[in-house]
Amino acid sequence: MHPLFKPFETTGIGSLPFIDPLEAVDLVVSYCDIPFWPQLPRRSFRELMIPQYAEGLPGLRLDPERETVLVEGPGQEALNRFYEQVSRGAPFPISPEFSSGFHAFVDALRGRRYRALKGQITGPLTFTLGLKDDRGRHIYFDEELREVALLLLQQKARWQVERLSELAERVVIFIDEPILTAIGSSSYLGVEPDEVERLIRETASAIKAEGGVAGVHCCGRADWGMLIRTGVDILNFDAYEYFDTLGIYADELAGFLQRGGHLAWGIVPTTGAIAGEDLQGLKDRLLSEIKGLSARIPEETLRARSLLTPSCGAGGMGEEEARRAFALLKSLAEAVRG
Repeated sequence: MHPLFKPFETTGIGSLPFIDPLEAVDLVVSYCDIPFWPQLPRRSFRELMIPQYAEGLPGLRLDPERETVLVEGPGQEALNRFYEQVSRGAPFPISPEFSSGFHAFVDALRGRRYRALKGQITGPLTFTLGLKDDRGRHIYFDEELREVALLLLQQKARWQVERLSELAERVVIFIDEPILTAIGSSSYLGVEPDEVERLIRETASAIKAEGGVAGVHCCGRADWGMLIRTGVDILNFDAYEYFDTLGIYADELAGFLQRGGHLAWGIVPTTGAIAGEDLQGLKDRLLSEIKGLSARIPEETLRARSLLTPSCGAGGMGEEEARRAFALLKSLAEAVRG
């Protein structure tokens, strides 16, 4: 199967440290082969990864002044109204109030045509384990609210695919699931692996059914074999800190790549480690990791099916640090292509 992207094309995870959405968009367009719309958590509480996608959730109670968000048990009437909206395909947009970056991005790119653009959603597991009801319980553990949240996130992803398809031949949506690193710990007893797989699989299926390319991002340890089984097209992992956790799935990765999958190497750190890194060091690290996997997977296949990203979102960096990280990302891509 022909690769969806050129070798070592660059993109980002989502968050940037800017307040001005136009500054963020300028960085993205300048440094990324696959521009992504920027999430700006420093600009507003509403742009944090849970509130940003909660708009439209039945029973939502959001207090920007106190910076709190929760779900009060929605009545059956509110639930029925939500299900009816979903069944008739009503749009569930992310409004400018909750995503200044998305709307600035679309406005700035209007009139141009890209080979690919990228959006993102908070994954259903991270979302339902990051949002509580009025009794202080994670909504994951309420079966109906968990399903409502899944439907909402699917609709948010579909809406992005539809909007970004006006500007690009191909739209990529990453499902951001940082909580995967904690599954199995005492904090999340009762979270069943089969249900984790189902939530991500159904989200990926919704993206693909709309014509999008589905990726999953986790910036730590994860069951990559399980994530491959969800049917995603792209695995985005922290190749800077956690490459060792990927290597143990070499056989599953070989099958994933042969079926048309892609690896997105999060090789440029978005932590304080960026201060001690340079282009040559990152290039050596990346090529060493590719060489390590090539013992089980042909290096030609790995190169043909690799994208490059920062290790995680850059929202916690300083503005100049973020600019340096993306400049390194661009330079690294040029260096390894050569």
